[in-house]
Amino acid sequence: MSKRRTPPYITPIEPNVILELISYNREKYNKVVSLNPDELIAQLQPDHVNWINLDGLTNQDIIDKVQAHFNLHALLVEDVLADQRPKAEEYDNYLFFTLKMLYRIDGMQIDYEQISFVLGRNFLISFQEKEGDLFDGFRDRISLDLGKVRKKQGDYLLYRLIDIIVDNYYNVLDRIGDLIEEMEDDVYENPSNKIFNNIQLLKKELIYLRKALYPLREALSKLVKGESEFISDENLRYYADIYDHVAHLIDSLDTYKDLTSSLLDIHINAMNTKLNEVIKVLTIISTIFIPLTFIVGVYGMNFRHMPELDWHFGYYAVWGVIFSIFMLMLIFFKKKKWF
Repeated sequence: MSKRRTPPYITPIEPNVILELISYNREKYNKVVSLNPDELIAQLQPDHVNWINLDGLTNQDIIDKVQAHFNLHALLVEDVLADQRPKAEEYDNYLFFTLKMLYRIDGMQIDYEQISFVLGRNFLISFQEKEGDLFDGFRDRISLDLGKVRKKQGDYLLYRLIDIIVDNYYNVLDRIGDLIEEMEDDVYENPSNKIFNNIQLLKKELIYLRKALYPLREALSKLVKGESEFISDENLRYYADIYDHVAHLIDSLDTYKDLTSSLLDIHINAMNTKLNEVIKVLTIISTIFIPLTFIVGVYGMNFRHMPELDWHFGYYAVWGVIFSIFMLMLIFFKKKKWF
């Protein structure tokens, strides 16, 4: 999947780096926020689920220390730092899972970031590109011991985080559906180049979503089939539920893609119809003025011996003929329903 890059004339804003540890079991809960990876790693507890979250991937020292402590493969770290298609990949001591986290659609462009997870025996590491995510409410549920998460292991935590991300895909797709309806009304009322450009931009975003959802379904399929030893059998049904959601999202995406293509065709036809109407009006005007131009052209000649030039009512007669021809042609065009 191609990476969206910042234009060279815009200075990119360095994201804040946040390193956070949430460790818990059924009885205890602890949260540590520190940019010192050694201090945070010292807080890891073997009998707890340890969720390490890193916001911002610009501090190479932090990444190196996390990589060294958990013995993360160099190719895995490369996938974390690069723009990668969604996938699931199992190593000897951990499971790697990456996907796109969509926030909203701003104008005609989707606000998103890549998020990667590393699931081990008693830990889950999440790598995010920038500060902020969709998990604030879920963090509160963990601290208040709401739901099942404190009763289960790290594979259930991974499920909940992926489920939150996928659920927000519905919000983005619903907004795209609203935009398609709004643009459809605009196309019928007043087609314009701006609407055409917006349809093209939305179509590109749908192509991007397709590249994000289809590989995600394949990655989840690997987990649902029970091919990973890091996902317990009792939690496979939860991943199967996410798989069903992604399949439903793909169906909706295909529907919106077809609607957008149809909307593009409707816009082109509407613009052609509008142009034809303009050409028809101009043609009618030109046709009406052809005989009138002929008359004034004849009497605009500079011959000295033209009998009508000495007629006292010649000027009024010419105007009468011009007006009569004008009205007769209008009546004729009206009967033909040309306007």
